[in-house]
Amino acid sequence: MTTNPMDCNELVELVTAYLDGSLDLEDRARFDMHLLECDGSENYLQQFRSTIATVGKIDTDQLDPAFRHRLIDAFRNWR
Repeated sequence: MTTNPMDCNELVELVTAYLDGSLDLEDRARFDMHLLECDGSENYLQQFRSTIATVGKIDTDQLDPAFRHRLIDAFRNWR
């Protein structure tokens, strides 16, 4: 069976599934192969990991409630 190589756009769409370990084995292998060949996507993945780590440190109880509400509204329908 021949698999199609992954492009950068597909990697971006699958990055959260990759990080949470929910990709199937074929897509995981395609993702890993793309990372080996594409410095830009490797950088994107590292930036995504850094963002997750930074956001995870935010104490939501200390956010201004109006600001928190605006953030939730901004991302509610984001796709």
